[in-house]
Amino acid sequence: MHALPQLAELEDRYRSELVVVGVHTAKFTQEREFDNVRRAILRYDIGHPVANDPGFDVWRRWGIRAWPTFMFIGPDGNVIGKHEGEFDLRALDSAIAGWVTVFDRAGLIDRTPLHFPLERDRMAAGPLSFPGKVLADAGTDTLIISDSNHHRLVIADLDGRVRDVVGSGEAGLEDGDYGGARFRDPQGLALDGDLLYVADTKNHAVRLVNMSRRSVETLAGTGAQARAPQAGPGRTTALKSPWDVTLAGPDLFIAMAGFHQIWRLDLSTGDVAPHAGSGRENIVDGPLPTAQLAQPSGIAARDGVLYFADSETSAIRTADIGREGSVSTIVGEDLFSFGDQDGTGRAARLQHPLGVDVAGGFLYLADTYNNRIKRIELATGQVTTLFGSGEPGLADGPGPEARFHEPGGVAVAGDRAYVADTNNHAVRIADLIGGSVSTLPVVP
Repeated sequence: MHALPQLAELEDRYRSELVVVGVHTAKFTQEREFDNVRRAILRYDIGHPVANDPGFDVWRRWGIRAWPTFMFIGPDGNVIGKHEGEFDLRALDSAIAGWVTVFDRAGLIDRTPLHFPLERDRMAAGPLSFPGKVLADAGTDTLIISDSNHHRLVIADLDGRVRDVVGSGEAGLEDGDYGGARFRDPQGLALDGDLLYVADTKNHAVRLVNMSRRSVETLAGTGAQARAPQAGPGRTTALKSPWDVTLAGPDLFIAMAGFHQIWRLDLSTGDVAPHAGSGRENIVDGPLPTAQLAQPSGIAARDGVLYFADSETSAIRTADIGREGSVSTIVGEDLFSFGDQDGTGRAARLQHPLGVDVAGGFLYLADTYNNRIKRIELATGQVTTLFGSGEPGLADGPGPEARFHEPGGVAVAGDRAYVADTNNHAVRIADLIGGSVSTLPVVP
């Protein structure tokens, strides 16, 4: 995901010389389904051809060992290079320019334009596009939706009547008033009175929406993707794929998916720094600086504890808010243990959860790749499926029969759980008392 924007830049720069072909070899079961791959192409705005390799056939034939891996093929059909892991854009740009020069001298480059039919051209427009997260506040009758692929925020009441829209709808990083501000794939949200904090994921930034002034400003991040984690003043410190945010006291905690860490933004000083996680991708409990996390993508705070969805390990974990605390695991085993199983603690199995919220003595979670909404009793660690049959789709009705499609966020307000049903381009309402699911009409 970090490479896609860089590849798009290179595709544009070398549009007459470079062709990118993606090969998708999935780790998770849900990621192997062809329709889910198609939807991911839409969600991440991919403009090059993608082949699905669900059986690891291409992976094995090409000797691939890591995600991502880049194979470079010359116009004569021979492999001229290979790179594993993320890359430095300037270095790869220089390498491509050199290859173009060499093959141009040999007269081997065919600059005949190529045109590929795009999945997004078949997609019907709707009020929402791949909403990633939601925030629900019963006290102010407010629902805020990260309308992620429309690059904006939708502010409504809890019945779906739209009150306002934040952002122009054009992707970019621009501060200013509601109409002129720009986001790029906004995700997690945290609310403090009239102040709304936003994880602006693909801008690698944290934004502040002042709802009384109707303005947007950048609190942390430079707009560039950081290469390595480094603390510093928010506005001059580069971040990497912040996916969710939550408030606890004077601090904003950030699920920094790209660094496999939880970060802390001191709202009094504006400084930002890692809080939990060494930066190595794994599931290892222990003291905050040495614990290992894996793509934390949802976070919530309650009573001095951070609860987070550690997506790549299909885990739900906790981190102390205090600087001398530790990280513990409620559900989850390792990078390749996942499934769909209720149970207590580590006997349960999830599949790439993305969203969490805490209400009462329970943690509610969007078990994304299982297409379900589940609940964990915090006192016992008991995991229970509340809503969703597990089959992808869009169907309202009783909890066990309802269908979701990769829900990415959940927020509880009173006796309702609001769900960002990402691949259905919808917000769903799960009735925690009656046990049924309905689709919220978002009315402009």
